Amino acid sequence: MLITLSLLIFGLMLLVYASDRLVYGASVFAQSLKIPPAVIGILIVGTGTSLPELFVSTDAAVHNLPDIAIGTAIGSTLTNLLLIAGIGAMIYPMNIQSAVLKKELPLMIIVIMLVGIIVSSGNLGLREGTLLFFIGFASIFLMIKTMHKTLTQERHVLPLETLTRFELQTNPRNSVALFWVVIALLIIPVATQMILDNVFILMQQYHLSGFFVGLTLLSIGTSLPELATTIVAALRRENELALGNIIGANIFNLTFVLGMPALLSPSTFNINTFYFSFAVLGVASLLFSLFSLGRKQRLNRGKGIFLLVCFIVYITVLCVAHSLLT
Repeated sequence: MLITLSLLIFGLMLLVYASDRLVYGASVFAQSLKIPPAVIGILIVGTGTSLPELFVSTDAAVHNLPDIAIGTAIGSTLTNLLLIAGIGAMIYPMNIQSAVLKKELPLMIIVIMLVGIIVSSGNLGLREGTLLFFIGFASIFLMIKTMHKTLTQERHVLPLETLTRFELQTNPRNSVALFWVVIALLIIPVATQMILDNVFILMQQYHLSGFFVGLTLLSIGTSLPELATTIVAALRRENELALGNIIGANIFNLTFVLGMPALLSPSTFNINTFYFSFAVLGVASLLFSLFSLGRKQRLNRGKGIFLLVCFIVYITVLCVAHSLLT
């Protein structure tokens, strides 16, 4: 078991590192093509933290393991709202003030509601996958439009854009970017295969369901980029960046990451487990929204601890329920 877990953790670390290098290379190429920083921020940097989830979901779907893909998408979203937001708030209290994020937060709630309706039947086929991708692209379009309009009116630079420019100025050469893109594309399939191979071993040895593994081990492991970004943003007291990262990653997870197995490996899934996790997701998103909006409704350290406790309770309930049912 120790060797299997070690290989799984190593595979997750490789995947996170490769995803980070792929985002960097893509950002440099986008900058060289004169693509606006707002677009780079949302399309590349903003969604880049969810690339590990997307790669794991895609590879799982290709290997006919849709439960792993679905569990990872739902579990990562819950991890962002409870674990990562809680840790960020414990480091530095956060609340939403910018007009952009005040519009993105309701968008996230709407996306969660639409996704719940689309997949409530227990089927995840081509129709559901197409709808999820459409919602994802529509959300990105709305975010870019909102950001462009706000920047034009207020004439200020958002923290996400500042971070993007800072990172790109460190070494904006296309040759270096190409090198990292190639390296990342070589590492990613090896890392995802290593992850799935060792997850499959754990599933067989301990009779774990793919949905359970996705909701727990893989969701936490693939959320490491979001965790790193949130911690750095909180230490820099860039609460808008920390919250924006969580909101953007959740929209990406629930549309593209969840939609990928629907398109590649249409199937049905355990609706009872899904209902429970999605109900928790709904409650978590409402708590996150109430805690983040307004000056008096700051996501402070006390509320951050509360979110962490909720996450621990949720994982505990999942583990107990799974052990009783298997």
